[in-house]
Amino acid sequence: MSDATALPVVSAITIFYNGKTFIAEAIESVLAQTYPSWELLLVDDGSTDGASEIARDYAARHPERIRYLEHAGHRNRGMSASRNVGLQNSRGALVAFLDSDDVWLPEKLARQVATLDAHPEAQMTFGPTRMWFGWTGDPADAARETLRTIQVTHDGLYRPPEMLRHYLRDQARTPATCSVLIRKEALSRTGHFEERFTGLYEDQAFFVKAYLRLACYVTSEVLDLYRQHGKSYIAEAKRTGHYSHHRPTAALVDLYLWCVRYFMRERVTDRTLWRLLLSRLATTWLQRIVPRRRA
Repeated sequence: MSDATALPVVSAITIFYNGKTFIAEAIESVLAQTYPSWELLLVDDGSTDGASEIARDYAARHPERIRYLEHAGHRNRGMSASRNVGLQNSRGALVAFLDSDDVWLPEKLARQVATLDAHPEAQMTFGPTRMWFGWTGDPADAARETLRTIQVTHDGLYRPPEMLRHYLRDQARTPATCSVLIRKEALSRTGHFEERFTGLYEDQAFFVKAYLRLACYVTSEVLDLYRQHGKSYIAEAKRTGHYSHHRPTAALVDLYLWCVRYFMRERVTDRTLWRLLLSRLATTWLQRIVPRRRA
């Protein structure tokens, strides 16, 4: 920003917990953006591995653009609470998220700001994300890379609650958080992240709310890299059995139960949404208990 007193257009929020290995690369990918009007909020979720010092150093070297935030007493409160700290301190009209082990391509903000400018009826935009194995430099890892697609037709506007219907039919995915750019005023319709979800499915709960209320412009552009590595939160959840691509877990059932309570709280009257949600909850619950009975 040429004028240090001017408010940034985009507030980028990076939460981190013990992300010493990769956080500098994430920050550098924001500094490398071709779009000039941004701020970066680094939200420390109680790190103990040296990541805090790296974040503070970047904030000290770029005080006009980067701020360091943490919970009272340097507590660990989880992903949702940390993202909410970033949202509460953000000054931009638009908000983007970048986890500390992921990377934005240099045109990410420029392309997405242009998309929202071109489609003022859209409250948020996102697209496919590259599942990034090749960061290791090993050609064999690079060959494993795939795209995490949204599954719906790209380069189109979806008015609410169309995306939620697709999601509940298992015909659409939620975006990776590093792919999203959202108008801050739209958060008045969705609320912030649900702090009861400290890790698993914390993004899913937020995007269920967004899909219910917001118009989404889905693009075909790949603008971010979702790093795949053995020390990520998801990798650890897979090892402990709390998360699986192949079978329902208790955490997934809990997400759908939360959705039921959220629909009730928001007084959702759309019968199709209710039918789809209850069917998905029942199917997931049965898939959890039937194998136990056979055993």
